[in-house]
Amino acid sequence: MRQGSGVEESLAAGGPARHIPVLLREVLDALAIREGGLYLDGTFGAGGYSQAILQTPGTRVLAFDRDPDAIAAGQNLVENYNGRLMLAHARFSTCAEVAAERGLSDFDGITFDIGVSSMQLDEAARGFSFRFEGPLDMRMSKAGRSAAEIVNGASEEEIADILYHYGEERASRRIARAIVYDRETTPFTTTKQLADLIGRIIPGRPQDIHPATRSFQGLRIAVNDELGELVKALAASEAILAEGGRLALVSFHSLEDRIVKQFFALRSSRGRAPSRLLPGEPVPPAATFTLVGKQPVAAGAQETHTNPRARSARLRAGIRNNVAPLGIDPSLASLASLPVYGKGR
Repeated sequence: MRQGSGVEESLAAGGPARHIPVLLREVLDALAIREGGLYLDGTFGAGGYSQAILQTPGTRVLAFDRDPDAIAAGQNLVENYNGRLMLAHARFSTCAEVAAERGLSDFDGITFDIGVSSMQLDEAARGFSFRFEGPLDMRMSKAGRSAAEIVNGASEEEIADILYHYGEERASRRIARAIVYDRETTPFTTTKQLADLIGRIIPGRPQDIHPATRSFQGLRIAVNDELGELVKALAASEAILAEGGRLALVSFHSLEDRIVKQFFALRSSRGRAPSRLLPGEPVPPAATFTLVGKQPVAAGAQETHTNPRARSARLRAGIRNNVAPLGIDPSLASLASLPVYGKGR
């Protein structure tokens, strides 16, 4: 994360932002939309990518969102497109199973805009933001363990690891210690409570991002298993893309981008070529993807001016080869999991 830009603070804190599809033109170019094609939008949100794809005649889109509010709000679009848009209230990691249930396969393109949406950030009741007073929730699907349950029930070591590994917060140990101490007398129930505590532990300067930004990111990722979901979704996408189909992913922070970058490196055989000095080394599997152009693609000056959320966006894309899918790579799964030891200061 860049300090002093205000962008990360705006996102994590729920700063004002309309829902604008990031890198839209670049994503459409990477997908190479064709008439009559079948596409999958793994992060429907307000439907920006889906609607752009549906502008091409005859295209169909199966769109996923784990947020029931997003699916409910998109029902009018389903009617407008006369069956060409299909919505699925499900995690994008289940896209292969859901597509099979609907008799769909051999997708011509798949896209993901990874992370929390501006709509979720702007709704105080969802508890993603510390700009608003709201419940300490952060659940995209409104189900499962909330941020409050983690903060009030997890061990000091687990909290510290979440903040350090998922939030890249260097003061994770001090924050976790303070959380465990304070919750004994007053459990944490609101975003402001937690943000105020962190502000006392690591007071920031005016030009810095808010001291709670990284911790809120770490909790949100843990609550929603965002990195684990991404690893599963990458493998599922590989399984349901047609030969020549395209996969385009937009990520917003280093943890996501590291997984996407590593996935494409492994699947395009980059970094897996056997060493000439070690002739007995196993031959790497055939490449399942061919990379598209120079990567990553970042937003231009005009887009970042009109949509600050785009500043940290990175697009990576690949074209599916006629090779059997390889499933989940253990090295990718390890990037998504917490370490087995405590870190932070």
